[in-house]
Amino acid sequence: MARTSLDRASHRRRDEDWLNEAWKTGLVLIVDIAKGGRALVTGATSDKPALVLVGADAAPEGERLFLGVDPDGVPIFAVDAPLPEVDDAEAHTLRDIGDRLGPRDAGILTTAAALGNWHATHAYSPRSGLRTTAAEAGWSRLDAEGGQMWPRTDPAMIVLVHDGVAGPEGSCLLGHNVAWPARDGVRRFSCLAGYVEPGESAEASVVREVREEVGVRLRSLRYEGSQSWPYPGSLMLGFTAEADKDQRIVVDPEEIDEARWFTRREVAQMVAGDYVDPPSGVRLSLPMRSSIAFYLVERWMGRP
Repeated sequence: MARTSLDRASHRRRDEDWLNEAWKTGLVLIVDIAKGGRALVTGATSDKPALVLVGADAAPEGERLFLGVDPDGVPIFAVDAPLPEVDDAEAHTLRDIGDRLGPRDAGILTTAAALGNWHATHAYSPRSGLRTTAAEAGWSRLDAEGGQMWPRTDPAMIVLVHDGVAGPEGSCLLGHNVAWPARDGVRRFSCLAGYVEPGESAEASVVREVREEVGVRLRSLRYEGSQSWPYPGSLMLGFTAEADKDQRIVVDPEEIDEARWFTRREVAQMVAGDYVDPPSGVRLSLPMRSSIAFYLVERWMGRP
């Protein structure tokens, strides 16, 4: 979901004449924000799923969000509306198929979901309390007094803590969030994460969150990359960090109900989907492949 080939063409957002003509010749993604940002996809079970884009004549009523221009020069829009029935198409979110979409479609759906989520939660101005309407092709909102606001992105950090040991016995620290239910008897573990607080750097938030959530002090950290995570509107800043494995783990029970060190050998089994926790007999899994958490794990595993 960090990949995109979409040109956002921001200079067109105030050009109403161009936008009207672009709507006639462009393509439209219908995205259902109320249902978690679902969109229609063909080939959902294949290695190359594709978004279903429709022409303006088949697009539903709604605010037209101009997303940009694709590599072929086609204007791309989004409309937030219930999904229609389309033969051989299924409804999916970025969580389901984000890692398998091509660069164009990944950029389209990520932007549409993030922008749609922002509009859905900003019908009123936080300054004046007045109702707002979309402006600048969906990239701002105005109230009746002319007050303007723009889409916001919340910075958040996510970190894979490891012991710095090479080979199959090297270990990483993963946690289970109290809010994650077991699905089909599978318990999911992931990297530690949290929001960057006001007045705080991303690096400082990594050190603080790890200390707060599991009681572990870090000895070094390294930035690895970022990913838009439109649930509802975050920018995930990914890190890896080293820590002494012998430190006592003390979890924050409001955030984490279990945190453990796993070897590369065990994590490889979790990636394959066949790791069963010896003490409990419960199968353990990792986050979805579309997440930066999975990317960080694969980087630590030495996979390209």
